[in-house]
Amino acid sequence: MLRVRNLSIDIAGTRHRLVDDVSFEVGRNEVLGVVGESGSGKSITMLAVLGLLPPALRVSTGEIWLNGREIGHLPFRDMRRIRGKEISLIFQDPMTALNPVLRVGPQIAEAVRLHNRQLSAAQVRKRVVELLELVGIPDPERRYGQYPNEFSGGMRQRAVIAIAMANEPDLLIADEPTTALDVTIQAQVLRVLAEMRERTRAAMVLITHDLGLVAETADRIAVLYSGRVVDTGATSTIFGETCHPYTAGLIASLPRMDEDLAKLYSIPGFVPEVARRPSGCAFHPRCGLSAGREPCSAARPLLRPMAPGHLSACHFAEETPAWAAAQERERHTASAAFTAGERREQEVVVSIEQVSKVFHVSRRSGWGRDRLQALTDISFEIRRGRTLGLVGESGCGKSTLSKVILQLEQPSAGAVRLRSNNLIGMSGSRLREQREHLQVVFQDPYSSLDPRFTIHDIIAEPLRIHGRYDPGRVTELLRHVGLGPEAEARRPGDFSGGQRQRIAIARALALQPDVLILDEAVSALDVSIQAQVINLLKTLQDEFHLTYLFISHDLSVVRHMSDDVAVMYLGRLIEIGSREQIFSRPAHPYTQALLSAIPRTGAEARRASGRIVLKGELPNPLSPPSGCRFRTRCFKAADICATLDPELRERTEPGHQSACHFAVPASADAVPA
Repeated sequence: MLRVRNLSIDIAGTRHRLVDDVSFEVGRNEVLGVVGESGSGKSITMLAVLGLLPPALRVSTGEIWLNGREIGHLPFRDMRRIRGKEISLIFQDPMTALNPVLRVGPQIAEAVRLHNRQLSAAQVRKRVVELLELVGIPDPERRYGQYPNEFSGGMRQRAVIAIAMANEPDLLIADEPTTALDVTIQAQVLRVLAEMRERTRAAMVLITHDLGLVAETADRIAVLYSGRVVDTGATSTIFGETCHPYTAGLIASLPRMDEDLAKLYSIPGFVPEVARRPSGCAFHPRCGLSAGREPCSAARPLLRPMAPGHLSACHFAEETPAWAAAQERERHTASAAFTAGERREQEVVVSIEQVSKVFHVSRRSGWGRDRLQALTDISFEIRRGRTLGLVGESGCGKSTLSKVILQLEQPSAGAVRLRSNNLIGMSGSRLREQREHLQVVFQDPYSSLDPRFTIHDIIAEPLRIHGRYDPGRVTELLRHVGLGPEAEARRPGDFSGGQRQRIAIARALALQPDVLILDEAVSALDVSIQAQVINLLKTLQDEFHLTYLFISHDLSVVRHMSDDVAVMYLGRLIEIGSREQIFSRPAHPYTQALLSAIPRTGAEARRASGRIVLKGELPNPLSPPSGCRFRTRCFKAADICATLDPELRERTEPGHQSACHFAVPASADAVPA
């Protein structure tokens, strides 16, 4: 279906090459996974395939063939006839891919109408309703006339898939199609994509940094680094017989569901800037296998066969399996030493007692306001030096709860205690004094740092507010997060995403807090940078005895970071227990579905057919179901679930609470796929 040969992309008017001699191909009904860190050239390559490179970039060499036709040098007008018809693109963020002021139905209709001028308006509308139904959007006739903001995140992504599949293209390019989605919604979207592709036998290029997703979805993988393909082959070969140290490093950086490690492997350094690429192998300054050997810095390695269909660009590829195994043994040894000394029970630092939050929202039509119960009777505690992982789908109330704890929102009922002090009702200097001990690290390091300030001023700001400014303290904080004093005079725009998140952590530590709330603090980072930040957070916790509330939709990371885990659904806590209890013996069917949906890699990988895929969307919180709020999506639901709301209590073992009439640990209960 698609053949790319020796593609190179330059910055116009310079010798800087963003993509260098890239070749790959995709067959009919095949999925090619394209992986690599940010800046490796993944998206730029696919924009070239679509003929959508910005004016500042140009294809300097190479050919792009689609269905036996060379399209790399077609005029823009001719490419418009191909885009959306023979080749389509699914964007990463459905909220920006859809026009917020146009209804969803007409946006899908545009894709149909542009390539089918002979269809009448009634026929186009019929086709759009059919597409909405095919991608699993309920009540498509009504949804046709709604705006994107009236759709959930998963439904918006399905609408984008409907646009991409409107004309049954031969090739589908999916650029991070599930990055912003919860694991349950991700599983639904992947099933929709698989069903649509099975129907049309379309080929797909999947661009992602989620190696678990690639392991379960792709037939073959191409690994890009600094604009070049460094490793390519069948998915089973890439994960089972890794031959390139960069690929091995990416895989080792992932938190695993089948093992406990005190420290993740992290690839040192960052992808080099285009103008500062090293000679020889571009990866050699970061490579543990290179160790300064002359061939790595003197000559660029070419792709060479390692096994049938497996090509790798490394001078010492034969040594990679032994090196990777040695690295893993070293991490396991360090983990055994770490887990030998369990943390002693400490005093309770944070206590949440029967917290509820009600919002009163304006009605879409008519007078009055509706009552939205965002939080209902939330109770838990976190002890000093421990981490509580808080998980659940978007809209379940995780971020609202963090705002209540931070006193950015006032609860409707309940108490929030920091040690013995109830923060509810505090104001002025008393609240400011308590906030020194309670800090937050936000999800997006790009928007949480003021771009006009120097790094010194960003970190010094909380110190100045509380009258504790000391320039030496700023330098010390940067050292703690792995940055030198030279960073102080620079601004956020000079740093990568991972470095910015380190700066945000340094700012949060400035006042020596007892508690850090980490709200999706690593979800926007590449897997290798994510591993660096996770290791940093765990090191800082042990060094300063910090207490974490770790909010995330990435359950693999939650398992690695947390001592205890709480699961939320539609404003309620439905399960809470130790990490071992939640991840090994989940009692609530919702928790079982969340864990089932986690993509796996390597020996633990399995195809999506073995998953529990939840049906439907989260219910409208303005009119939640009676009884158990999860019953409308639950595979165990019975009549009692509609009438009696189960209380959160110990049902299966001491210290393990769940809110389900039929709570049974997953290991003892056969769960339908």
